[in-house]
Amino acid sequence: MRCFRFLPTRSEVTHLVKFCDSPSVDGDLFKEPMKKRRRSDRDQRFRAFRSVEQSALKEYEKLESRTRRVLSNTYQKLIQCVFLDDSIPNGLKYLINRLLALIEKPSLDPIYIGLFGSTGAGKSSLINAIIQQAMFLPVSGESICTSCIVQVSSGCCEQYEAKIHLLSDQEWKEELKNLTKLLHRTEELGREEADVWDGDDAVEEAVWKLQMLYGNGAERKTYEELLRAKPKGKIPTSRIITLKAEEAGELSVKLDPYIRTKRRDWDGDSAETQIWPLIKQVEVTLPKSELIPEGVVLVDIPGTGDFNSKRDEMWKKTIDKCSVIWVISDIERVSGGRAHEDLLNESIKACQRGFCRDVALVVTKTDRLHLPEYLRERKVGNQAIQSQREAILERNEMIKLQRNRILKEKLKRKLPADFKVLEASNLVYTVSAQEYWWQALLTEEETEIPKLREYIRRRLLEKKRRMVTKYVTEAFGLLLLTDSFNCTENLPNEHLHLSGLRRFVEEKIQLLEKAIDQCFAHIARPLQEGVRNARTSYRRILGACLVVSDPFRGKPVVSGDVCLIPKRSRGNQGFHQTLKAVCLKNGIYASRTLARIDLNEAITQPIYDQIDPVFGGIFRTGTPTGSALMPHIDAFKHSLQEKMTEIGIRNGWKHDSYKRSFLIQEISAILGGLEGHILRKKRRIYESLTSSVQNDLKPCYEEAAQITGKKACERMKDVIRRGVDRQVAEGMFERAQERMQHQFQQLKHGITEKVKGSIATMLTLASSQGDGLYKELADVKSEYKEMEKLHRSLREVAENAVLRRGMQDFLLRMSPIKAGPPRT
Repeated sequence: MRCFRFLPTRSEVTHLVKFCDSPSVDGDLFKEPMKKRRRSDRDQRFRAFRSVEQSALKEYEKLESRTRRVLSNTYQKLIQCVFLDDSIPNGLKYLINRLLALIEKPSLDPIYIGLFGSTGAGKSSLINAIIQQAMFLPVSGESICTSCIVQVSSGCCEQYEAKIHLLSDQEWKEELKNLTKLLHRTEELGREEADVWDGDDAVEEAVWKLQMLYGNGAERKTYEELLRAKPKGKIPTSRIITLKAEEAGELSVKLDPYIRTKRRDWDGDSAETQIWPLIKQVEVTLPKSELIPEGVVLVDIPGTGDFNSKRDEMWKKTIDKCSVIWVISDIERVSGGRAHEDLLNESIKACQRGFCRDVALVVTKTDRLHLPEYLRERKVGNQAIQSQREAILERNEMIKLQRNRILKEKLKRKLPADFKVLEASNLVYTVSAQEYWWQALLTEEETEIPKLREYIRRRLLEKKRRMVTKYVTEAFGLLLLTDSFNCTENLPNEHLHLSGLRRFVEEKIQLLEKAIDQCFAHIARPLQEGVRNARTSYRRILGACLVVSDPFRGKPVVSGDVCLIPKRSRGNQGFHQTLKAVCLKNGIYASRTLARIDLNEAITQPIYDQIDPVFGGIFRTGTPTGSALMPHIDAFKHSLQEKMTEIGIRNGWKHDSYKRSFLIQEISAILGGLEGHILRKKRRIYESLTSSVQNDLKPCYEEAAQITGKKACERMKDVIRRGVDRQVAEGMFERAQERMQHQFQQLKHGITEKVKGSIATMLTLASSQGDGLYKELADVKSEYKEMEKLHRSLREVAENAVLRRGMQDFLLRMSPIKAGPPRT
């Protein structure tokens, strides 16, 4: 008899859940799956793509939608058939929850593209051009710049929307305490020293923040007085401000005061600008964009971090979650600029510690060129330059060739040889947002804004293809087993077969542990060499970080890839409070006016210089090598899958195509999930060196931060030097080494425990026919057959996409090439 499809009521669910044995899985067991996206909403997701790409996406979307429907039908049938049971076998609980997890799995995790650049580099202008909204985000000028992390994405909403996230009350209290400590002076200061103290960049920014939030004179109040003071601006209790508008320009006007930093001598004032120091990040959602597909998030990332600990941590996490980083540098600063090099180094570190797999250099403002000067210095060929446009295009090509070579060489020194970004033929884009709008000198294509959009679309299309392939394959494995539950033949033999498989799994897990140990052992020698180098060079590095007077006079000293001396607007005057700010933040200082200072990172850089290539090799996903982790996990997976095939052939499983296929697919799902776990742990391992050093030096930072009065700066430096010397003598670098090795061991234990638990549960499910649950389950043959068709159609969809792509490329090659000067 066919069962009706319905879900239990709340009271019925309560009655049923109390009989379940495993609290860890029961909570969501009878949860109603999320509602499907409406067809009209789904179609809006394709507006940003060309017709050929839309066809491929629609096929993948259709596959995914039909798979979700099959899974939902299966889930509801299982729920109905166990509805009145007094107890539910653990194997069935596992199956039901796996179905529910697949049903509610997001269609696509967002692709975060970080635009990483210093103030004035053109990040906001570039985003405005990409989304086709001139002046939507504030453009840096004489008195303004984007002051916080801004995320821009598109969705299926009808309006433009912005959410402004503020620091929590506790987070602001922490910053307020540090700001007031930074501004504290004693009467022992002489007049000249006090003037230098007040002229310090860190002091100026602290005064500015307090005056903005509490009014003039706030900088002279104590921490306790400011806690009692009422901010000038209204702060919502939710700590989130939501803005909505029908038009982009309308939202831009509303949003403008929140994300712009005004010049310190700016006379304007508003309720919005008054709460600027509290703003943590801003999320902007565009409605149904025809240029930016849903699922892509463009992130405007300020280049130096923030004095507030929470914002600074968010700055790092935002960089690390980006799978793509575009380093933004304008044409005048791309060659030899200190800020450009710092940003490039930080981006490469994101490849080591985060999710980043692709780094590119985007050179902005490339329409700027002084033709007489260019022609005088030109050394390329004998062909005459006929116009400003020809000179710009020639110069841009030269920049691409030069910077592409330099960037690849830099990446090769830090990343594994088979890292995917190194395979790219071109890592440099030369763009002009201004010419994109005006087209006085360059065509739209020559501004390369369309090329960046094309990159975004291809990236999303490829990710969608991989996601749907994995999703349909995983769903098919579950349906294979679910359908096989209706058979009770040859159960004793199958139990024996799976018992042998369990023993095989245990042996292979032991071998996996040994393989992981061998993999992680590759870091030992470079780690040891790095520690030796750090011990011999830390005094020189620290001295360069703390030097205030010449001989360098604004020229940075470099250790590895870390710039050590921050360039200040008044030479080396006013370093007193900047150094105090460094100490208050345990060796780190980030502001909107200075380059980022990190003493802990600087003195550990000799270690990173040694381990970076090996560390990247351990976490690589490309060519299998003895030092790479994921190939060992893949080999473990393949050995299990081969064993299952062997058992099925040798023993003739009655339902071989069901059981073996389920086990193979489920193992792929379990081990595939390990990659995300490993990537999340990678950051903690990589940063363990600096965090260990920072923890050891914390007492000396705290001691130095308390120093005030005459010659405070020199006394602070003495405390830091003596503290570092003492900690090095007591084995600071060796402790950092041990901590990193301990983190690697924790990762190994985490991997093996997850594998043991998940595979044991899976095998229990696969061998649970004897529990008597099969006769109680509904017939899911129709769902299985539908899922089988969907699985077969994966290959057809992939082949269609390749054919369409080839046809599109052919038509593009055969189309007339735009040439000559642009229209005026």
